[in-house]
Amino acid sequence: MTVSTTLEPSDTQSRVTPPSAKKIPHITEIHGRTLLDDYFWLRDKDNPEVQAYLEAENAYTDAVMKPTSELQQKLYQELLSRIKETDVEVPYRYGAYFYYSRTESGKQYPIACRKRETLDASEEIVLDVNELAKGQSFMAIGAYQVSDDANLLAYSTDNTGFRQYTLVVKDLRTGTLLPERIGKTGSVAWANDNRTIFYTVEDSAKRQYRLYRHTLGSTSADELIYEEADERFNVEVFRTRSKGYLFCICSSHTTSEARYVSAENPHGEWKLIEPRRQDVEYYPDHNGDFFYVRVNDTGRNFRLIRTPIAMPSREHWTEVIPHRATVMLDDAEFFKRHYVLHEREHGLPQISVAAITGGAPRRISFPEPAYLVVPYINREYDTDKFRYSYQSFITPPSIFEYDVNAGTSTLLKQKEIPSGFDPGKYVVEQLYAPARDGVNVPISVLYQKGADLDGTSPLYLYAYGSYGHSVDVAFNSNLFSLVDRGMVYAIAHPRGGGEMGKTWHDDGRMMRKKNTFTDFISCADYLLDKGYGSKEKLVIEGASAGGLLMGAVANMRPDLFCAIIAKVPFVDVINSMLDETLPLTVGEFEEWGNPKEKAAFDYMISYSPYDNLESKSYPTMLVKTSFNDSQVMYWEPAKYVAKMRALRSDKNLVLLKTNMGAGHGGASGRYDRLKEIAFDYAFILRQVAIAH
Repeated sequence: MTVSTTLEPSDTQSRVTPPSAKKIPHITEIHGRTLLDDYFWLRDKDNPEVQAYLEAENAYTDAVMKPTSELQQKLYQELLSRIKETDVEVPYRYGAYFYYSRTESGKQYPIACRKRETLDASEEIVLDVNELAKGQSFMAIGAYQVSDDANLLAYSTDNTGFRQYTLVVKDLRTGTLLPERIGKTGSVAWANDNRTIFYTVEDSAKRQYRLYRHTLGSTSADELIYEEADERFNVEVFRTRSKGYLFCICSSHTTSEARYVSAENPHGEWKLIEPRRQDVEYYPDHNGDFFYVRVNDTGRNFRLIRTPIAMPSREHWTEVIPHRATVMLDDAEFFKRHYVLHEREHGLPQISVAAITGGAPRRISFPEPAYLVVPYINREYDTDKFRYSYQSFITPPSIFEYDVNAGTSTLLKQKEIPSGFDPGKYVVEQLYAPARDGVNVPISVLYQKGADLDGTSPLYLYAYGSYGHSVDVAFNSNLFSLVDRGMVYAIAHPRGGGEMGKTWHDDGRMMRKKNTFTDFISCADYLLDKGYGSKEKLVIEGASAGGLLMGAVANMRPDLFCAIIAKVPFVDVINSMLDETLPLTVGEFEEWGNPKEKAAFDYMISYSPYDNLESKSYPTMLVKTSFNDSQVMYWEPAKYVAKMRALRSDKNLVLLKTNMGAGHGGASGRYDRLKEIAFDYAFILRQVAIAH
């Protein structure tokens, strides 16, 4: 039976009938319960009926959105006008060369280049991704590692979006590819001899689980160095900035261990630093005669220890930076004479620099109340400089070089906004919404200066809230197409994310996952109560695990939102987490729980969006996915839309748009991405009755 959807009165378009997915009952019996899934059949990717259904949904979405085609084009031109299409990134030194990436107007992808010894030298093109993308609907680069002698480039490509990479080696002297072709690779690292490569590969569930050693030109089978049997753990290999050691890190969401070998002796024995202990993570780096290790054995927010390479086990650890209850130690980077701490305090990222010889770390100060700061490319080990990238809602990405000895930062480059940009036109605020249990949840807000916060403005609220991932306040020139039209933009930072440290993540995962959802609702209520927007014009968005958040709050408080955008949403929690053949499932038991355990099942099914859809009114929804998504399979959002459309009792729109040639991140080309954003923004503006 088909369902007719009446469009908004402002549309002149006649009634459009959405697709209606057929029902084929599929039964799962678990913990004494019977779960009925009428749309299980949509999992069959090779079934022509599945593809036909997705194409029909796309056609329906395009028909519904056709009246916005002029607005989409206008928005696309606005977005494009803020991008310097021909541009060059800040070059970085590595060995005898300066490496950099540049873009050219009209080309979708960057071009990786280098110059020998001086920036006045002639340019060499290392890798032109536009050439690789010819004839492909998708192109992404995974590994990108130049050998120490600068003669060889090991890189990997994915041409489907399924994040399945093939490793090749290019001779930079001749431009030719060596015979090597290694599939399903992940991390890649050179040894110091310029001919030995270590790489990891994925299993059938896309878990990086094996470490191999390959010698260029060898006809023998690559040697298996390590295989991880525990399906919760992934394997990663990297070489230290010092070039002293190669590390193999085996890690789950809660636990890790590390093995090492001298990068000068790639055929040597890989040794274990410290055996894994459940719920203890440790991550090593190298300087001189010591390994420095970031570890959370004495507290959730990590401390920094030092241990002799000759005796690296736990009984020889010496504390360098203690655990601090209010400061999260996110990372520690080591150089010859100094190290850099990446920390989080009061919900904000911080950078501190300290001398190897001792003394208190010196923190770099930043001028704004909310911002994002991350390390830039720092390949040189013997240096007294450190580069970082700083940005905020109203400060374009800016590359700084910090002088360790002088304690000063120098701006190297700030992204240019060709159409012009005046930060003085906007207001940035950091707010705190009281959650149901009294915890203060941060909210970052951007709006036009002089806006009347009288409760009538359109409001666009974004959130993620999982895996301890922090959504910091980055510069996004696209947003001004909304803010300049009078929208208030806000990012909620609910528990489950990492903005307030490791315990913030702990309070929004496993059997406390619902805190993420109720925190978000509290943030929305707070913004409405304080006049930042109108409930009738409140649009919310989340992607991936943030899409789970969208589905959960849609079930909990459908009255609160005008419209919802859910991108590649993880909405079919129980069915996916019961299928251990899927990518991520087993490893995710430490984030969501294992539904084969009854207590976890009872909790998870109480919030799983797909399992809690009901015959009631829901907000207008735009659900987006990609056919080759390797993280949240396309069928989750497809099933969700089919079931919602069959159950919901209102006439509001529910749209499904599937990119048939991309993966989890959507389109790979920069112009194609802008078109996707223009489509989303046209949808948003239409819902809040802004038509220009």
